[in-house]
This record gives sequence, structure tokens and C-alpha cells, in this order.
Amino acid sequence: MKHVPRAAFVLAIPALLFLAPWFVLVAGPLHGAAFWAGTALFVAGYLALPAGMLLGHGPPQSDAASIFGDTLLGVMWVLFSWSVLGAVARGVLRLAGVPGTDAARIAAIGVLGISAVLVTWAIYEARRVPRVKTVEVTIPGLGKGLDGLRMVVVTDTHYAALNRLRWSERVVDIVNELEPDIACHAGDLADGSVAARHAQVDPLGKVNAEYGRFYITGNHEYFGDAPGWIEHMSGLGWKPLHNEHQVISRNGDSLIMAGVDDPTGRALPGHGPDLPAALSGADPSLPVILLAHQPKQIPDAVKAGVALQISGHTHGGQIWPFHYLVRLDQPVVAGLSRHGAHTQLYTSRGTGFWGPQLRLFAPSEITVLILRSPA
Repeated sequence: MKHVPRAAFVLAIPALLFLAPWFVLVAGPLHGAAFWAGTALFVAGYLALPAGMLLGHGPPQSDAASIFGDTLLGVMWVLFSWSVLGAVARGVLRLAGVPGTDAARIAAIGVLGISAVLVTWAIYEARRVPRVKTVEVTIPGLGKGLDGLRMVVVTDTHYAALNRLRWSERVVDIVNELEPDIACHAGDLADGSVAARHAQVDPLGKVNAEYGRFYITGNHEYFGDAPGWIEHMSGLGWKPLHNEHQVISRNGDSLIMAGVDDPTGRALPGHGPDLPAALSGADPSLPVILLAHQPKQIPDAVKAGVALQISGHTHGGQIWPFHYLVRLDQPVVAGLSRHGAHTQLYTSRGTGFWGPQLRLFAPSEITVLILRSPA
């Protein structure tokens, strides 16, 4: 009985996703045998979605089921979003005097056409090599010797069931072409075990960065094998910042490069964010650059006087209009923002994608943060 509420929730979400499209695409414009055939298709999809998610992300860990379930989830989210708008459009048409069946069919055709175009575009956007986004950030207290320091950030690569080895290799090529002084991975490296996903991750070992390559855990590492991924990234030559810091010096000036665990790690002994531990022994006169996977970790950074926090996690919402829901949980969805008197936060939209291989109005990015000394 203790699993009944969870099961009801798992079944309720697909019901909502399928109900609105059924109402717009089937209930209004179709009649007779077409109505029942359309209804049967939606019922089959409703049953297939939780089955695919359970088989893909539950104990069976079926990659094929994961790809099917995730893709269906993304497609239905797009259909759901535009069906809600389609229902509104159908009502407007009725108010304008268009007969009921005609209004329903016009709305259905519009929703199907727009959704088909957007799903095609979103799949292309998710699977393409990310665009490079360059942002200059003025860091108070940054010495002139560090002015122009180039930090290249990738995050939320989410290597998973869909084999993206070639994509991974191309991302590494682009990172190296950008000639980073420092390379960062801000968490959510992969979904699954090291044994299952390391081939897609291993190209990261070829990233070149003169002053260091730094990695922190995201929440998804803790859904799998965070200690294993920390060890594996260390073996690839990356420095995991497991609630710790390192001093970066160039031309006689220095800064603190620090990192903390994701809050999800608190469930694992010895893990979870501990910013005081990460900054223990650090020179308080030096500016601190902090890797923290979730933007909502920013209050601790503000209290500690961190100059710049770098985060990911949000994916920029990934599939419009999901960013409105993300904003309920996170203070920022994407971009550079200020918090408190002295702290800035850069939130990346992420380099890869999670789950549905769709990105709609939330393009992925490889970020170049150029640190500037005050004028």
C-alpha cells in the first residue's frame, strides 16, 4: 500500500499529457470509427509511456526502452503544450462564428502541423554539436595577471542510452579549438554506471587546458555511481573538486578554483555540498570561482563571498515551455545574473540533454567565460 501514492502519481502524469492532445486531435474533429481508432492509439500510448520509463530507468535498465520512453515523453510534452493552445484557438474560432466541427478540425490540423515541425527541429537541436557562447565576466579583486583567463565550461552531458560517442569526440575537438586556460565540467556527466557509459565519457581525457581540468558531481551521478565517476574522471586527468579547492596562478596573480557536491549527495555518506570545507585554508583575499551544479546553491556562495558561481542543471528548460516549471525550483534558468552585493552566477543551458532527445527554444551550449579584472 505504501507504493500506491507513487504509482498513482506515475500514472497521473501520462494521463495529463495524453488527455489534452486527445481532446484536441480526437474528441472534437473525429467521429465514428476514426474516433475510436484515435482513442485506441492514445490509450496505447498512455500505457506505453510509463512502461518504457519503468523498463528504461527502473531495475531492468533497458537502453532500447529508455530511448523509446524518453522520446515519447518529449513528443507528448510538445503535443500537450500546443494542444492547450489549440483548445484556446478552437474556442476563439467558435466565438468568431466558425461551426463546431470545422473549428475543431482547423485547431487539430494546426496543432499537428506545428508540433511535427517543432519536434523535428527539437531533435535536430538536441543532437547537434552545441554552439559556442562567449561571455566576459568582470571579477572584483582579479589580478591583472589573470585578466583574459579563458574558462571553457561543459555541463549536463548526460551520456546515456543513446550512444553519442562521435558527438562526444566533436565536443572535445571544439573545446580544444577554443584553447581553454581552464576546462570545467559542472556535473551530470552521465546516466548509468561507469561500465555502461565510460566509452562516451573517455574522449574528455583528450581535453587540453594549461591550468587544469575540473569536475564536480551533479544530481544524476548520485542516481548511479558517483564515487565511480569521480574515480573515472580522475583517471582521465580531470581534478574532481569534491568539496575542495585549488589555487590557480598566472603572471604573479592567483585565484581560488573551488567545487562542491550536488545536494543530492547528502544521501551518500561522505558526500553532499560543504562549502566551508571546500574553502578551508583558502586565502580570503583571493577571488573564488565556484563550481556548484544547481543554481539554487547560490545563497551559500553569497554568504561565503564567492565572486562567481558556475552552474548547470536547468538545461534552460530544454523543451519549451518547461522553463516555467524549472523557474519554480531554481532562482535562474540561464545566463549571467547577480546575487547579493558581490556574487555573480553563470547558469549554462547545458551541453547535452537529459531523457527526451529534444531541445526546443533552449539550445545547448559550450561556454567560454573570459574573466576580466576591474578597469
